[in-house]
Amino acid sequence: MKSLAAFIKTPLYSGLAGLLVSTLPLSPALAGNNLLTTVAEQSGFLKTGRYEEVEKLCVAFQKNYPKEVRCLEFGRTPEGRPMLALLATRTGVFQPAEAAKKNLPVTLIQGGIHAGEIDGKDAGFLALREVLDNKTAAHALDHQILLFVPVFNIDGHERFGAWNRPNQRGPEEMGWRTTAQNFNLNRDYVKADSAEMQAMLALFNTWNPLAVIDLHVTDGAKFEHDISIQVEPVNSGDEDLRKAGKVLRDNVIADLAKQGSLPLSFYMTFTREDDPMSGFVDNVAPPRFSNGYLPLRNRFGMLVETHSWKDYPTRVRITHNTIISVLEQVAQHGEAWLKTAQAADQRAAQMAGQTLAVTYKTSDKSKDIAFRGYAYTRNMSDVSGALMTRYDESTPQVWNVKLRDEILPDTTVTLPKAGYLVPVAYSKAVKEKLQQHGIQYSIIQKELGNVDTEQFKASKVNLQPQSFEGRQTLKLQGQWESKTQTLRKGALFIPIAQAKARLVAALFEPSAPDALVNWGWFNGVFERKEYMEAYVAEDVARQQLAADTQLKAAFEKKIADEPEFAKSPAARLEFFAQRHSSWDQRYQVYPVLRLNTKP
Repeated sequence: MKSLAAFIKTPLYSGLAGLLVSTLPLSPALAGNNLLTTVAEQSGFLKTGRYEEVEKLCVAFQKNYPKEVRCLEFGRTPEGRPMLALLATRTGVFQPAEAAKKNLPVTLIQGGIHAGEIDGKDAGFLALREVLDNKTAAHALDHQILLFVPVFNIDGHERFGAWNRPNQRGPEEMGWRTTAQNFNLNRDYVKADSAEMQAMLALFNTWNPLAVIDLHVTDGAKFEHDISIQVEPVNSGDEDLRKAGKVLRDNVIADLAKQGSLPLSFYMTFTREDDPMSGFVDNVAPPRFSNGYLPLRNRFGMLVETHSWKDYPTRVRITHNTIISVLEQVAQHGEAWLKTAQAADQRAAQMAGQTLAVTYKTSDKSKDIAFRGYAYTRNMSDVSGALMTRYDESTPQVWNVKLRDEILPDTTVTLPKAGYLVPVAYSKAVKEKLQQHGIQYSIIQKELGNVDTEQFKASKVNLQPQSFEGRQTLKLQGQWESKTQTLRKGALFIPIAQAKARLVAALFEPSAPDALVNWGWFNGVFERKEYMEAYVAEDVARQQLAADTQLKAAFEKKIADEPEFAKSPAARLEFFAQRHSSWDQRYQVYPVLRLNTKP
């Protein structure tokens, strides 16, 4: 790959930069010291500014457009930087309660969740200035509210340097993928461990956006396609909202295609790494990701991925075009889509006792697609010793490959008829998480006896040896069992009868991929704390064998049927320890309960 300095001297760069400028008419004051122009514009889209620029532009936009723009601080990063959003509208509504009362759709456009992928920041400021100057989509803000977050991962943005994204063309320097605490924010939507995500969820709860547009840049191979647009609900979530999500996705793709892009509706990563002929597999992201999380709130999540091997001017232009298209689509359809989303809230509140998919799978069914790639070779590398692919960008080539895009429910659960109960011992931490997500709950005010519950007893616990996103994750196998219990005062009851029922299930069903238990929130209950000395266990076992003929028969059968068990002294003694009154009845029992009647 040529260096960026060499690349900008080529005719290809000159043509692309010229196209960007012609596509994005700039203010006549650009040549001067205009406070609303970005470092990217001033540098010919070679550079991007530091976060100080965002702070200045946020204030400058409010000052320059006092009737349409407000600069909002909605949180602080771990390193103390202000998290800023620009609120832009021509409705005259700048308070969330009034926006809700008037049923105004809110569009939240989020840049820099991965701060090296920073196209969205510069494209967003360009698009917003154009709209406010009536140069494009002049009426887009007449019937909606835009919240533009230029940079989500701000501390990562300020970890500035060249080649922070070695497989990306431009800008010359950019931020880092993760936060100052090394969180990948696009894995944090459910567990919300980071201060940044907690602030973003509070912004969601305050404004309840109809659509959240998450602006990224891909990794991956080299090809001609320049952007992918993925939206949920389309394959998951509320059925009626899926239809609206498909309209949003398809209309944005159509708009981009008219402007010369080659957009696709799936993430363009190969089925087998580094093998173009392996084709592609579409999927539904789990809720740790933005476009997997928003459908659980009955709202649109759009994942925008420009292609990393397009140069920065091209990527900014295409991201700008996407933002304009989204604003125009919401302006045209937002009122109807908001009614659909609100109806989805009502349907979700009636889901008690129903079956719900918590994971999805892609079937083996495939179709042929003509994918716009480049000629390539695959040879054994004398460096890595692996088969490596090399692309010739001077020779476009159509790849006739398979796409698997039939997505079906995989893991399903039957929701409780009432809700979930968190024992008082865990209530403080879980209550904070519920508040962060805006989930309804109540506190049990007195002790309740003889309550019919369901508890989940794990038969197998797979604890991951390596921490992931700061947590020791696990995966449980087991089943829910009926059990009558006493509930202590102070326990939390989380009703399933609420708009965020899908999110409630995602937090508390062990088979849901991002349930709190799978993120390690309750690891202590899967640790054995009490043991019986071997010589004591031996005596106990003899007493049990003498007192219980059925137990004796079961033990002898297990020895006969299972050679590994028969050879293990520890396993043989464990057989009896588990059947003794001293055995810990709470061991490997998930502490969150399901209730079919409201306490």
